Amino acid sequence: MMFPMLHQNITKAILIGMRTTLTLERDVAEALERLMKRRGTSMKSLVNEALRLGLAQLSRPPRRTVFRTKAVGLKPRVSNVDDIAEVLALAEGDDFR
Repeated sequence: MMFPMLHQNITKAILIGMRTTLTLERDVAEALERLMKRRGTSMKSLVNEALRLGLAQLSRPPRRTVFRTKAVGLKPRVSNVDDIAEVLALAEGDDFR
């Protein structure tokens, strides 16, 4: 490459002040418009704020749901779990045969 510094500077300039076109769905555009009026702010600042918040949230690992179970006392209904026929008869009824 003949001009490595020039390439780096152009790339940096593009990343710092990138202009782009977004196509917003109707519900997003309406919500954006309402929020712009309520806050008295520009579309640019509101979109940048929303993207920063959204990207930060998407970058976090998802919350894990903790499940708790209660211990219950169960009496064994099968005398021998090695007897598959007895286990199936109990689980599915005698029709399994």
